Amino acid sequence: MPKNKNQYLERRGDLWYYFRRVPKGVWHVYPRRRIRKALKTKNIDEARLRRDLLNKELETEWGKLAFYGKSAKQHQSAEDDYQLARARCGMLGYSYKPLAGLIEDQDLPDMLARLDSIREFTNDKSYVQAVFGLIAAPEHDFRDALRLYVDTIAPHEITSKSKEQRRKWIEERERSIEAFEDVCGSLSLDEITRHHAVSFHQHWRDQIIPDNSPYKPNTANKKIGHLRKIFRLYWTYYGQEDRPNPFRNLRFQSRYEPTTPVFTDEWVRTKILAKGALDGLNKEAQLVVPILIETGCRLSEIVNLQPEHICLNHEVPHIKIRPTQKRELKTPSSKRDIPLIGVALEAMKRAPGGFPKYADNATVLSNLLGAAFKRRGLFPTPKHRIYSFRHSFEKRMLEAGLDYGLRCTLMGHKNDRPQYGDGGSLEFRRDELLKIIHRLR
Repeated sequence: MPKNKNQYLERRGDLWYYFRRVPKGVWHVYPRRRIRKALKTKNIDEARLRRDLLNKELETEWGKLAFYGKSAKQHQSAEDDYQLARARCGMLGYSYKPLAGLIEDQDLPDMLARLDSIREFTNDKSYVQAVFGLIAAPEHDFRDALRLYVDTIAPHEITSKSKEQRRKWIEERERSIEAFEDVCGSLSLDEITRHHAVSFHQHWRDQIIPDNSPYKPNTANKKIGHLRKIFRLYWTYYGQEDRPNPFRNLRFQSRYEPTTPVFTDEWVRTKILAKGALDGLNKEAQLVVPILIETGCRLSEIVNLQPEHICLNHEVPHIKIRPTQKRELKTPSSKRDIPLIGVALEAMKRAPGGFPKYADNATVLSNLLGAAFKRRGLFPTPKHRIYSFRHSFEKRMLEAGLDYGLRCTLMGHKNDRPQYGDGGSLEFRRDELLKIIHRLR
């Protein structure tokens, strides 16, 4: 808010006007030196409110003009030209839209209003080109769009991710782009049509149809979904929100997919928890296994536990699964408190400070444990993996008759049923988990 409460206000007769000199920093890309605009009100309070809104809009557009017009006297990139055109269009109160889109809209009043604004405001060719959408958007392919997406369009989506989470997030989308380029080649986003999207969809249809295919419908849906979202946000960023998305409504119906096999209680007790079964592995790797067994946590949740989230001195020893400023959880429902019982409690007592060796590096530990289990014959079948501990935990709770809501809470799953209370006290959760504790011989 201006220090002078009537700053930039000028009264003419009974009406108030907005009046302000244009900053020198944009003179080279903005032909006017002064702005005078009727606020269409006699009321001073209303005039101040409209002044504040208009001032904010103008300063935003001036900032864009100053930034993208920084090299106006030098060679500019296509990106700078396009963004400068959008800023100029915004200065006249219009959204930038390509001429083809303006013609397609058949909005004659809008076209006439744009023409009147040019006549009234300036005969500067650059503003004419901007208002009538004559500056083409820069040609970007999916790789360019992903960089723009990460750096400019949606950086908020990854700011809360850890370094490892961010790497995986980007790599997933890079693999989707590579898969698209393998089928359709490297194309600018302006060149991609429904034909290309359907070809990509058909390619994945052929991949997932065979009964022995390693690919599942969800794999294809993720790749198509990544491209669909990047395409949409890219063109929205460039002011073409209504541009048809070639990947729209392309999705495969999920079919039955076998779940990850579970460990039997007998196998866990006689093989995995047997004395010496994990000898030779480093201390942190050995201690993580019993915690996986008796908490059902994801491996990444355990190795990223912060010391303050390991509550061993509490009346009911437990761990808190929480997001941090540098790492987010998989889903909001993943936030939970899990009592420590049996072998998990004993292991956690030996690692009260967490697992710094594998913090934000769960993939390394997963690979290490997976290889060790295969080498030592600790997987009952080739289809078993470390994640089987989580499935085993859920199955044990089900067979012991634990309430559905409590199972969802302890697993960190979303519960679609109406929820009453907080899922039970720690004492209640501990007593229920004691029903499935691994009692060693």
